[in-house]
Amino acid sequence: MNGYNSYRIPVPTEFEEVFSHFYYAENKSEALVEKTLLPSYQTILIFSFGTSASFISKNNTEIIVEKCIVLGPIKQAFDYILPDGAEILVCNLKDDAFFRFFGNTAFEDDLGANPDELLGQNCFTTLWSELNKINTAESRVQTLLDFCKPYLRSRDEIAKQIADFDRAVFSPIKEISRKNKLSERALQMNHKKHFGYTSKELYRYQRFLKALQIIQTHSSRNMKLDWFEVINECGYYDQSQLIKDFKHYINLSPSKYLKFQESICDPKN
Repeated sequence: MNGYNSYRIPVPTEFEEVFSHFYYAENKSEALVEKTLLPSYQTILIFSFGTSASFISKNNTEIIVEKCIVLGPIKQAFDYILPDGAEILVCNLKDDAFFRFFGNTAFEDDLGANPDELLGQNCFTTLWSELNKINTAESRVQTLLDFCKPYLRSRDEIAKQIADFDRAVFSPIKEISRKNKLSERALQMNHKKHFGYTSKELYRYQRFLKALQIIQTHSSRNMKLDWFEVINECGYYDQSQLIKDFKHYINLSPSKYLKFQESICDPKN
């Protein structure tokens, strides 16, 4: 098909605790395609084929992806650009999956990293060469899954408890620390080490995400939005706190977000 095409590829059951989904996009038009990716608090592995895609960081640094790059955890929105002839395959890593592959979460998420440098091997360059020979995104995903199996470490038991915890009830820190006879400080450090962010950061993001979903629902149904209803339902103190979160995560006010939804890609949908 000509033009801009994009779609999600589901994850086989065997890998559901590792990847949330795969995303494929291609630009076969003569126009430059620019999109905004919302924060997801996931680390993403991006393979670029054809004309090089590029990503604009929160500091307005342009990152050109010629083959492969790791970004994340994605804590703030960023723009990505697909020129004519560009293709990207994005692997969305869940929870502690990045740690299980690479053994650490300490790199500059704003600038990304070469996965070969993180592992100290050229395996991802080799993988990219294999993927570049394959014609369909689905076949590329299967090749990638076969490739990654030997590199995936067993899951840490504490990290598993954190990932499986129902955060809709309350924070996992107190409950899991008590259950495992650990200090809350030790569990907080464990959370940061395996996931790349703190429980407090994730709570703030989930509150923002809930507000985003309410806005999207009202917009899709052409319903009038009551901002005070959003504030109360999501647990914000006041309107200024809601606005502060929107500007922190996507650099837009809530009302401006409504106007620009079509150009924004929500990784959760």
